[in-house]
Parts: sequence; C-alpha cells; structure tokens
Amino acid sequence: MMDISPPNNWQWIGDWLGRRAVLTPDCEAILDISTNQRFTYNELNIRGNQLANFLSEEGLQKGDRVAFMLNNRVECIDAFAACGKLGAILVPLNVRLAAIEHQEYITNVTPKVLIYESAFEGVIKEFLPNTPSFTHLLTVDKTSLSNTQSYGKILKKHSEKPPSRPMIRFEDSFFILPTGGTTGLPKGAILSHRHIFWNSVNTIVNWGLRPSDVAPVIFPLFHTGGWNVLLIPMFHVGARVLLWQKFDAVDTLRRIEEEGCTVIIGVPTMYHMMINAPEFSTTDFGSVRFWLSGGAPCPISIMEAFWKCGQEFAMGYGLTEVGPNNFYMPPGASKLKPTAVGLPFFHNEIRIVTDDLTDVSQGEVGELLLRGPHTFSGYWNNPQATQDVIEPDGWIHTGDLVRQDKDGFIYITGRKKSMYISGGENVYPIEIERVLDEHPEIDQAAVVGIPDEKWGEVGCAFIVLEKDKAVTKEKLFDFMRSKLARYKVPKIIIFVSELPQTSTGKIDKRNLEKEAKKL
Repeated sequence: MMDISPPNNWQWIGDWLGRRAVLTPDCEAILDISTNQRFTYNELNIRGNQLANFLSEEGLQKGDRVAFMLNNRVECIDAFAACGKLGAILVPLNVRLAAIEHQEYITNVTPKVLIYESAFEGVIKEFLPNTPSFTHLLTVDKTSLSNTQSYGKILKKHSEKPPSRPMIRFEDSFFILPTGGTTGLPKGAILSHRHIFWNSVNTIVNWGLRPSDVAPVIFPLFHTGGWNVLLIPMFHVGARVLLWQKFDAVDTLRRIEEEGCTVIIGVPTMYHMMINAPEFSTTDFGSVRFWLSGGAPCPISIMEAFWKCGQEFAMGYGLTEVGPNNFYMPPGASKLKPTAVGLPFFHNEIRIVTDDLTDVSQGEVGELLLRGPHTFSGYWNNPQATQDVIEPDGWIHTGDLVRQDKDGFIYITGRKKSMYISGGENVYPIEIERVLDEHPEIDQAAVVGIPDEKWGEVGCAFIVLEKDKAVTKEKLFDFMRSKLARYKVPKIIIFVSELPQTSTGKIDKRNLEKEAKKL
C-alpha cells in the first residue's frame, strides 16, 4: 500500500488559487470594493503567476520573505498566491503601527520585498533607512520613493504561466503574522501550510461553508482574521468574498443586501456601528445565514439587535497562534447561552488547567489550552517566547481564563495577562506605561483596560506627575500618539497624587480598574 502520510509530496500544497482555477476558473472569487473590480479564480491565478514569475526571475527563493503594507485590495491576494506558488513566506505588515515598531519587527523578520501603497509612504520613509533587508520595492500606485518599481508594469511584463515550483511541505512556513507579546512589541507568529490548511478544513466542516456562500472580508489582511477566519476557507470551497479597504458601516449594510451576503464575521465595534446606523432598520438581511462576532467580548445588546431582525448571531473565539477558528455555536444556542463561545471544533482538542497544568473540574475556571493540526509553529527568531507558549506535547497556552458548562460550552471569563482588546486589537499596558515613563513631567503611570460600548475596551491611564510639574492631558495624548499606534493610546487620562499599592509594593491594578469603572 502506498504511504501518503505525511503528505509532503503533494504538488497542490500552497497553490490555493492554482487548484481552484482548475476546478472553477470562471466563478467570481472577489469583489475589490476599493476599485469595484470583480475577479474570477482564473484571473486571480494569472495575477499570482505573473508576480511569482517576477519574484523568481529576481532570485527570490523558497523561504524568502515578501512583505506588504497595503489596505485590503487585490494585490494582497496576488502576494498570497505568489508566495504559495514559490514557497516564499508572506509577511503582512500592520499598517497601524508606528515607524519604530515596524523597524524592530522588520529587522527581525528581514523581508526582501515590500509591496506598498502611497498612503503609507510617510511611515516607510522613516523606517526604510534602518531596514536594509529590502532588495525590491514595488508600489501599487504613485510614489516619491526612489528605487521603486511599478507593480502594474511588472505584472504586464511577466508570463501568465505557472512558475517552476520547489518541493513545498506541510511544515514549511507560509505566513509570518504580527502578534503582540507581554511587552506589546510585535512578534512574528509562524503559520505553516499545515496550519492554514487545517484551519480551513475545520472552518468549512464546522461552520458548513458552501460554494454558494458570499462573505464580506472586513478584517484587515495584516491580521489572521483577514486571511483565516473566512477568506482562505472561502477560496478552499470556491465561494465569493467582498474585500473592503476600510470598514464603513453604511456601505457594508448596503453591500450585504446588494451582493446577497450569507456569512458575516466582524468585531463588536463594527456591529456597534452597524446597529447605530439608520440604514440598519431598512436593510434586507434575507440572504444571511449567520453572523459571528470575535476579537473581543460582544455585548448582549448587540446580539439582541440582530436577534430582533430574526438573525442567527453568536460569539466566536480564536487567536493567531491557534486557528483562529476554534469553536462552534449550534443554531439557536446563542440565545440560550449568549456569553458562550461554543463547542470545540471537530479537529481540535481543549484543556482547562491550573497554573501547574492540572485539569480543573467541570465548571471551574482555568487557563484554556488548545491543541490540533491548526496550531502555529512558534515565533520567528524567538525560541524563548515559543517555549513559553507551546508545551512539549503540543498544547498551546492561550492566556485566557475560561470555564466549561455541563453541556460542554466554553465561556471566556478573563485573561491571565493584563492585555486588553480595543476595537479588535490587542493592547498591552506595559508598553504604554514604558512610553509614559519617558515623559519628563511624569513620575509614575499605570494603564488598565475598562469596558467601552463602542470599542469593547479602552485604555485608562493613571498619571502621577513629578513634584511641581504640570502638563495638560492634550499634550500627553500628543506625546503618546507620536510613539504609539493610535489604537494603543488610552482614551482616558486621570491625574492622581499617588498610585495604590498591594501588600508586596506592586501597583494595585485591580483597585485602579475599580476606580476607572466608576467614571
């Protein structure tokens, strides 16, 4: 009997659009909202071939990194296709980071190619002199940067035929996605071809995706949410996606009706904007099969707004390192268990443990561990961080505290770390505190996350000024904006004479959280 396990000799590995173009070449794959252009699977595959042939001609090899700094647009899909064909590693850059944050991340990951748009030229100019790994700059529109090639001209000059492919194995790296650490500085989570494939299988099997499905991709494509929540699974099953550059509640509602969207996934902030738009009450949701919310706890009031429209709406749960799709809510279950994230997927395992990795009893709170074929391979050039998260037997620490009810449903109850989630983005107080500590007028600073109706959570900074010093809140906001991505900047600043301490002399953040919630 022929041994095909592990599947390291299958030529389709990584060539998602090449294989889909064989099966359904003329089916529409994406609508690029930014240009209102529609592309079939065959057209996307041709673009991927053209970019791959250019990169190969320029000497790019298997394992080399290709970065992009783009809003959601078709060129992101081109880069995905080309990297999959060549065995290169795709490095989406978080367009919301400050230049200094990009510089540190890029220095670690060392991509050779940068595909970008002019909207981010200012940030690129800042970090480019200190990131010498780039050998090729490709612009999708106008530019004033020197040594930059026109992306559009490159595609036209190169062959539409498939490039020569190296042997690509399931364990080879496909993506490096930025994710935070305990300090908040970006780390590169390595997602293998195995990870991408099995998350897609899990998603299709558990959520019941169909070739007839239509889904808006409103998560940014520098997030695992942009690629792995729906886009790649939709490509896998041969369905259609709508690609947004920037989320707009009114336009999203209009397109859901006009394009007959069937599956919608967003973060609570997006849904908050939708239900507050006047158009929400007049939009026809007849085509929609279900809505899912992820990235942060979703207020029940948002769910109720959709339930009143007769819609199936539930919460999900995931993280870059695992999945990100991990749980399933059966139809109707969310109304009975609105704060649950669901039942474990078919192809994954869960444990709920104490700090010493002892399994808790049913109903007790512990840290959620996940294991399965859809887990990541570690952090790029960071073995210690990898070791801290991945147990020797493959279990992944999520850092989230959960409990499981008698029916098997999982509930998120909190986080072991102080990180909070604002508008779907992870924010780490220690990073903000370190920035505030640099300010000459500040003696002490402590940041906590507090609930917010629009953003899920926002930062609240407690500030103790140096003796006889004074500074306005607006100047502190400006100071933080100059050093941090805007979503990391706290929304609230409170001046206090001293910070409360625990019995061991540490800042008592639980006390601060209580004070902040009184506001």
